[in-house]
Amino acid sequence: MKKYIFKCLCLSALVAIAICGCTEDSDTEKPVINMIEPAEGDILKIGSDNGVHFEVEFTDNESLKSYRVNIHDNFDNHTHSILRAETVDFEYENSWEISGKNALVHHHEIKIPEDATPGNYHLTVYCSDAEGNESHVVINVVLSHDADDDDHDEDSDHDHCL
Repeated sequence: MKKYIFKCLCLSALVAIAICGCTEDSDTEKPVINMIEPAEGDILKIGSDNGVHFEVEFTDNESLKSYRVNIHDNFDNHTHSILRAETVDFEYENSWEISGKNALVHHHEIKIPEDATPGNYHLTVYCSDAEGNESHVVINVVLSHDADDDDHDEDSDHDHCL
């Protein structure tokens, strides 16, 4: 009988530990992305030495981890069947580490080459927090040789936490 009671107590203890472990609070809240520049519909200069003025604010309830930027063409709703002899369909992908609960990111690292195909593109920004939750924002931009060159003060390029 003592063995039976001991086994029941051990089993009860294991169940209690399992239940307590399962109810532990975990971060399920996705980070928030506030795109500042470029904005929806902006025209970005092909071949600019200044690079794209990129500015975005990230916030998270716990801790940010990284962000990623992807730019790809949207010429024909992603069938990507248009061929051009003297231009290349521009594609860009890069990621950066960030930390803290808030980060205001500003840089001019995205360069659009002179031979990039003008037209409609998607610019997607992804943000992940320390727990692996991810958010993304997609905006439509246009690449053009006729766009105004961004003369934003490049000396202030930086990433910083709020």
